[in-house]
Amino acid sequence: MKQLSLLAASLMFSAGVLAGAADNVSVQDPYVRLAPPNAPATGAFMVIKNNGDKDVKVLKADNPVSKVTELHTHLNEGGVMKMRPVPSIDIKAKGEAVLKPGSLHVMLIDLKAPMKEGDVVPITLSFDDGSTKQVDAKVVRPMAGGMPPAMDHKH
Repeated sequence: MKQLSLLAASLMFSAGVLAGAADNVSVQDPYVRLAPPNAPATGAFMVIKNNGDKDVKVLKADNPVSKVTELHTHLNEGGVMKMRPVPSIDIKAKGEAVLKPGSLHVMLIDLKAPMKEGDVVPITLSFDDGSTKQVDAKVVRPMAGGMPPAMDHKH
């Protein structure tokens, strides 16, 4: 009986560890920009909301359509906008991180095959506590001015 109680406690502890940040995070309006023909890379964008009481960090992202996936931002270096990898994306408790063109985003580098409008790319976000969340991002044609109309967050 004692072994059974230890096993139950161990399973409950494991479930708690596996839940973590991912359970407190919601993702809105995920999409991947349709890459021009023969383009080696594109970006994924979304709003990541932290509904929890603790700050969380996205440490990495993965997907099956590119060989490399990186967290990126745009920086103004001497009047020239440049993309640079970032080690993490911080999301304050009860806050959000807006991943959008010209700012933070997920970079899909060395695409394995051309994508077409309407395809869905599963992106797995990994958090600083080891938990993960899969996001299904639809491939959309870029619009003038950045985000597709339903996803424009310039309130």
